[in-house]
Amino acid sequence: FILGETCSALLLFISIMTMFMSGVVAIFEYDLKKIIALSTLSQLGMMMFSISLGLYELAFFHLLTHALFKALLFLCAGILIHGAGNTQDIRSFGGLSLNFPLVTVCMNLANLSLCGVPFLAGFYSKDLIVELACQYSWGIFVLLMMFICLSLTVLYSVRLTYLSFVGPYGGGTSISVCESDYSLVGPVAILSFTSLVSGPILSWLNFPTPVLIFLPVFLKWGALFFVGVSLLVMLSLQGLTYSYKWGAVSKFSGLMWFLPWLTGQGFSMKTLKNA
Repeated sequence: FILGETCSALLLFISIMTMFMSGVVAIFEYDLKKIIALSTLSQLGMMMFSISLGLYELAFFHLLTHALFKALLFLCAGILIHGAGNTQDIRSFGGLSLNFPLVTVCMNLANLSLCGVPFLAGFYSKDLIVELACQYSWGIFVLLMMFICLSLTVLYSVRLTYLSFVGPYGGGTSISVCESDYSLVGPVAILSFTSLVSGPILSWLNFPTPVLIFLPVFLKWGALFFVGVSLLVMLSLQGLTYSYKWGAVSKFSGLMWFLPWLTGQGFSMKTLKNA
């Protein structure tokens, strides 16, 4: 019993730090596919966080909903890369909503579902994990880190949307013929529909009995408060995109906190040099 609690606490700490690290790194990242991959890492941390609390069915539920809207996000990203001259740098984007109106709507739908906006697919699993986690007595630090990780998800998602679709034109090439290809747009439209309706359907299938949750008012409004704060922070950090003052922090984040070097690259590079 003591060993099980120790393993749960260790998994809880690793999952929280995984969500935090991936969220911080995604804020300083400019590669479109890397940002989406880091968001996947963050959601995997959320699933492990749910497992550490003993919510195994809820983790599987979040896996299913996340698979649907994340597939939509990757397909939309592929269309944008193909239509923007095969570039993945979001600094060369800007104003793509004029050339890709359908992809813009679908990608923003996937981003909103990733952020846990009510009544989209991600909301039904993510909000349930957060509310059930608030009922556990792990301490204020775990709750605070959980809400910070949620706000980081909103921050890098809104930053991606701003730089790609709303912000000023970045100077890259852009063609709009991609939306006339039904082999590209068809799967995107289907996945957009599933991102709208899969949340309640999978919720009814996985949890036929409603989950009763009792929480104080400040915890019920905690997620919304941190989401609002993250939006304000994102707006205040728009100069970060074009500034070089954060070069050291950006490099440290781009190297994934030196984790690749510590876990394998450092040893392999030293071995290759000696060979």
